[in-house]
Amino acid sequence: MMDVISSIQGVVWGPVMLVLLFGTHVFLTIRTRVIQRYMFKGIKLSVTPDKEASGDVSGFGALATALAATIGTGNIVGVATAIASGGPGAVFWVWLTGCFGIASKYGEAVLAIKYRVRAKDGSMIGGPMYALERGLKQKWLGVLFALFAGFACFGIGNGTQGNSITGMVNDTFHVSPYITGAILTILTGVVIIGGVKSIAKVCEKLVPFMAGFYIIGCIIILFLNHAYVLDALKLIVSSAFTPKAAGGGFIGSTVMMAIRFGIARGLFTNEAGLGSAPIVDAAASTRNPVRQGLIAMTGVFWDTVIVCALTGLVLVSSILRNPEGMSGLSGGALSSAAFANIPVIGPIVLTVGLICFAWSTILGWSYYGERCWVYLCGQKAIMPFRIIYTLVVFVGSVMTLDAVWGIADILNASMAFPNLVALLGLSGVIASETKKYLFDDNMDGWSDDEIPVVDK
Repeated sequence: MMDVISSIQGVVWGPVMLVLLFGTHVFLTIRTRVIQRYMFKGIKLSVTPDKEASGDVSGFGALATALAATIGTGNIVGVATAIASGGPGAVFWVWLTGCFGIASKYGEAVLAIKYRVRAKDGSMIGGPMYALERGLKQKWLGVLFALFAGFACFGIGNGTQGNSITGMVNDTFHVSPYITGAILTILTGVVIIGGVKSIAKVCEKLVPFMAGFYIIGCIIILFLNHAYVLDALKLIVSSAFTPKAAGGGFIGSTVMMAIRFGIARGLFTNEAGLGSAPIVDAAASTRNPVRQGLIAMTGVFWDTVIVCALTGLVLVSSILRNPEGMSGLSGGALSSAAFANIPVIGPIVLTVGLICFAWSTILGWSYYGERCWVYLCGQKAIMPFRIIYTLVVFVGSVMTLDAVWGIADILNASMAFPNLVALLGLSGVIASETKKYLFDDNMDGWSDDEIPVVDK
């Protein structure tokens, strides 16, 4: 079973997917005339509420919810896996992927607002399924995306995350997975029962705390490793373009291995191009698509350009500091060894960080899944979905989920294909909207697009 799943994973996350995703990032960067240069404008807009606009949550609330789903165990364990498999140069490619991925995240949000609809209860609904249906007139692709995302949410966004939390709590504090799983299930149910407004309210507080908490921990380690930080930075850059021989705590790696694992983990951790984040961007209060696009793209900046880069520096400098003690380690073990550099509280910092990252992913993905099932089945699917999703948290917390990780990984890749069709097929719309509001200096202008009311 696992051999079959691994084989399919190798195909869907193989060279074709990596080239398609990274190629889309580069293409949209050119098509939007390097939208990345407006990053600080996006950050400013994210903390400036557009009180006159209509929507279910604020622009920052949508960003926080998307970040909650995006910043997860991949930012810690994923980067460690990339380094273990591709060498220190993989960190450079993780970072570069994030820089170009900003354009795709921007484009996704623009399309989400452009083609969103209003449900009978007044709530906003959108995402790749509506861009495919209303923009490209390819509803069958929208249905495919919703199906893939609707099932993926139970795996990569739920069960596996709960399992990571209970495993880490058990290892650090020796608490039974059943106790941790029960608490986690109750907390999740209380939050998601209130819908996107409740989720966004929690995420607005949780995301700044968890990111700040983790970043401070990284800065402390870098301070302790200060003698090795510059060498680590040089090694990351040089290894991205030249083969790295085995030794010094690192496995041997080629440039292609660094590129492959760096791009793969970078794409996975920031989700740019997968089509998940625009589902919540569609609920944002904004007067035009470009404003939310600029806000949304800052998510990749915080997730990959900042958090993943810090993680990479921490891991590589820690290996240089203690090559024998960290030799041969990978994934969570490598991260744990790096954070052990902080006396006494290091493992606690890592555990709290992972708990917050994983739980926030559960919350964010609950909304993604809900909107996909609403697209497929209508409003009647909301309450059954929330109940089942909450119960899966407990099931995932107490089970071994190796196969689920693999299946969820495949579903994630499957989501990306129809979403990339939307991004590439509607790139002209993204470019024209950008010119209309950003390049023509009309950021305060109101969109004249009619938002249709649907029977869902």
